[in-house]
Amino acid sequence: MADERDTPLYMIGIAAQMLSIHPQTLRLYEREGLVAPKRSQGNTRLYSHRDVEKVKLIIHMTRELGVNLAGVEVILNMRLQMEEMQHEMEGLIGYLREELRKEITRLSKGTEEREKGFTRKPARKGVRVKTGYNKEGRG
Repeated sequence: MADERDTPLYMIGIAAQMLSIHPQTLRLYEREGLVAPKRSQGNTRLYSHRDVEKVKLIIHMTRELGVNLAGVEVILNMRLQMEEMQHEMEGLIGYLREELRKEITRLSKGTEEREKGFTRKPARKGVRVKTGYNKEGRG
C-alpha cells in the first residue's frame, strides 16, 4: 500500500508558495536531481508531502548550514543509504526474533518431554522400590 505522503498533490506554484521560494528554485533542485516530482498526464509537476519535506531539508542545509548543492546531494544519498540499511536491519531483527521464538518453543517442548520422563511414578502395590539407602539414610 502506498504511503499517503507520496501522493502527488501540489503544482509547482503552490509548492513554491508553501516553501516561500521561487518556482525556479524547485526546477533547479529537480535539474540537480535533488527532488523528482511526479508528472500529471499534461506533464505538470506535482509535488507530494514527502517532496515538500525534502525541499524544506534542502533549504535548511543550504541557507542555514551553508552546504552547497553538491554537498546536499551527498548528504541526501547518505540518508537514503542509512534508511535502506535500517530497513534491512529491522528485517534481520524480525527474522532473528522469529527464529529465536521457534528455538525457545522447540527447547521448551523438549524440556517438557524430559520432565515427563523424570517424573517418579508411584510404585505398584506390593512392589518394593530399592533406593540403595537403609533406614538411617546411609548407603
